[in-house]
Amino acid sequence: MVSTAAPPENISIHEALTRAYGHWNAGQAEQAEMLAQRVLAAWPGQPDALHLLGLMAHAYGNLDLAISHLRQACLAPGASAVYSSNLAEMYRQKGMLPEGEEAAQRAVAMDPALVSGWNNLGIVLQEGGKLERSRVCLEKVIALSPEWPEAHNNLGNTWRRLGQMDRAEACYRQALALNPSYAEAHSNLAYLLSTQGSYDEAEQHARQAIDLNPRLVDAYLNLADVESARQRHDAALRALDMLAAFAPEHPAALTARAKALRQIAHIEEALAIARHAVALAPRNAEAHYTLALALQDLGLTDEALDAYGQAATLPGTVAEAALVGRATLLIEAGRQKEALAAFEQALARFPDSAQALAARAEVRTFSRGDPDIGKLEAYVAEGERRPLVGRIAAHFALGKAYLDIKDAEHAFRHLEAGNRGKRASFHYDGEQVGRWMEDIATVFTPERYGRLASLGQLSTLPVFIIGMPRSGTTLIEQILSSHPQVAGAGELSALRLSIDEIGDFPDCVVALDGEPGAEARLRRCGQAYLARVAPLAGGRSLLIDKMPGNFLYAGMIPLIVPGARIVHVRRDPVDTCVSCYTKLFAGHQPFAYDLAELGAFYRHYERLMAHWRELLPRDVFIETEYEAVVDDLESEARRLIGWLGLPWDDACLNFHHNRRVVRTASVNQVRQPIYRTSKGRWRAYARYLDPLLEALGVEAP
Repeated sequence: MVSTAAPPENISIHEALTRAYGHWNAGQAEQAEMLAQRVLAAWPGQPDALHLLGLMAHAYGNLDLAISHLRQACLAPGASAVYSSNLAEMYRQKGMLPEGEEAAQRAVAMDPALVSGWNNLGIVLQEGGKLERSRVCLEKVIALSPEWPEAHNNLGNTWRRLGQMDRAEACYRQALALNPSYAEAHSNLAYLLSTQGSYDEAEQHARQAIDLNPRLVDAYLNLADVESARQRHDAALRALDMLAAFAPEHPAALTARAKALRQIAHIEEALAIARHAVALAPRNAEAHYTLALALQDLGLTDEALDAYGQAATLPGTVAEAALVGRATLLIEAGRQKEALAAFEQALARFPDSAQALAARAEVRTFSRGDPDIGKLEAYVAEGERRPLVGRIAAHFALGKAYLDIKDAEHAFRHLEAGNRGKRASFHYDGEQVGRWMEDIATVFTPERYGRLASLGQLSTLPVFIIGMPRSGTTLIEQILSSHPQVAGAGELSALRLSIDEIGDFPDCVVALDGEPGAEARLRRCGQAYLARVAPLAGGRSLLIDKMPGNFLYAGMIPLIVPGARIVHVRRDPVDTCVSCYTKLFAGHQPFAYDLAELGAFYRHYERLMAHWRELLPRDVFIETEYEAVVDDLESEARRLIGWLGLPWDDACLNFHHNRRVVRTASVNQVRQPIYRTSKGRWRAYARYLDPLLEALGVEAP
């Protein structure tokens, strides 16, 4: 660069820039900025000074100003290729991926040996979902600089997104071998290990990343993911609180918080935060995807479909999940033709998507030679080259497919593999759970129940449908919610979360007994529950909360919400358990993935329900049997509607025409009229059920 102008102090442009960069590298920001501004005063548009000011603005969190400076620097004749490379990275951080790709392409065109240019281009392509091109770029980086840990880490990210988990892990570990203190590689390895179910090691690497770099945003996000995967939601929120301390408006941090709040049923708060994340980063696909989930939770179906559509079209890596989520929501809304078309759209874009193939398996009946079977078999055959979550889903889908074509041997081979993989991904102590259920029955004596009953918040709004999963609870909800005065809210966590606010259950009940403030605490608990669910009633007089696992809290319901009613649904024990074993639940059902544990859990459930049957008054508690409903729908429906104090409505017999959103594993069954093929279904599979039959004390036929 040639210029005769000079800033004050009679030093040359070159000397001023040299000093400015020296001050900046020494941490003397004020002196560096002063010299850079003097250069620009003497030579407006001087690219080296603009570049330095851009770096400074970026370091201080002003990304917009940084981009403005770098963009202007790149316009100058003879500007360094490095400036375009750095601009590409800043565009990426802003979520402006097309602009970032263009800047990075310009950098490597200017200097084909520029390692940072190829690296930044590879990362931009990676985040834009252009993974094969990203891989080529990042492999070029490693060829140019094989000892650079960052190159191996970045290539690992691309392999992970390509589903090549073994190659991704090898890259991360190579990066750490080159630099054991590389925080980003520890963080990324944590994420990968979490997807593989290795939660303890994942947590270790995430925390090590935070120790090495306390301002590494992704490390906190990955730690929160690990804790959420282990159902430790308070710990996940604590990780996000640490992140919020220094990055309160970071879109990814807000998106993660919205996800965590969804897990604890703070849906309206989650929705508000997701909307804020979208407002801050309108081109962020992950933010739109999280917004879609929150809208879906609140039954805002059309808005949720739009948000899924936005997430699928924006650059990023959630397009596959967004397309599958949109198709699944259409299933839940009873729009099956649209759902199948949406699955076709997802598979056209992602032909070997295990998510899409597995979700579509639930809405269709397979026949021999179905091409989806071959695709799913090929997917699981790749083993650890595919993500654990995808392999598990594929095994369950294959189990369903082979059951459809009456090939029980292949079906149970895949069901066993899927259940084994899922069971290995979390800790579950069946004996401890059994003791806890025994403690519940011990705590709820008739005397204690009598002393505490009716102290809570009076309301006749809630109707709880309880029982084992897959016992017919969704069918009963669909029948009752077809009545014009009844709203079906689906499976809510509101009761458990409200009770948790009192203290550890059931010990909190013992503490309340005789406590002077017991009435106030029970009333606050009831109010907290009603505040969570009342908005879902839509002005109807009754609201159904159909969380099967609320059977654990049946004795607590009349204490916190006197006036509420409870419907217990029963079904043949073996049919119930087999139906559980063949489903990959969206929610947390840890007892369901091992036949012996499943049978043992059922026995504990049976004993606790026997206790509630003796304890709870008949105007509070009623039971119905799935088989009785199947055999005589009208009689059972009339009995339940009458018990609820409602006038009869024939819509209850045409429940399969009810267009409400259904968000359970039984969504497809309740869109059909009553059928009897599920009665006694287990007998055809008895040879595969020995651990379950033994646990239940049932003789094989």
